[in-house]
Amino acid sequence: MIRLLATVALLAACALPVFAAGPRDASPGKDRVFEMRTYYTEEGRLPALNKRFREHTCDLFKKHGMELIGFWTPVNEKDGKNDKLVYILAYPSLEAREKSWKAFQGDPEWTKARTESEKDGKIVKKVESVFLNPTDYSAIK
Repeated sequence: MIRLLATVALLAACALPVFAAGPRDASPGKDRVFEMRTYYTEEGRLPALNKRFREHTCDLFKKHGMELIGFWTPVNEKDGKNDKLVYILAYPSLEAREKSWKAFQGDPEWTKARTESEKDGKIVKKVESVFLNPTDYSAIK
């Protein structure tokens, strides 16, 4: 009987933090957030954009606390094969995202890389940004 009571007490102690935590707080800024960014380039400038990311931007993103999830270009012409880059970054929160981007944009290394990469003309025509929360069944959270 004493062994049974000790086991029940141990199980209760282990389970208490799980039940006390309650449901996950899904309000904005409380959990990891993802940002999907789509860059549309000026005609013929996608190679220059890829080079800038490869040689400068990715390292600077990491330097400023941004997590690189992935980078893609469309397969088909109709979807922007030659003029579109889509990538996803992750941040601990929206507040962390704002802090990271502010630091990145003010970084002299970024200013230099952007200026040098655009010596032959503007690269990016338009940027779209979408913030995403993972679903409860998402493999990545």
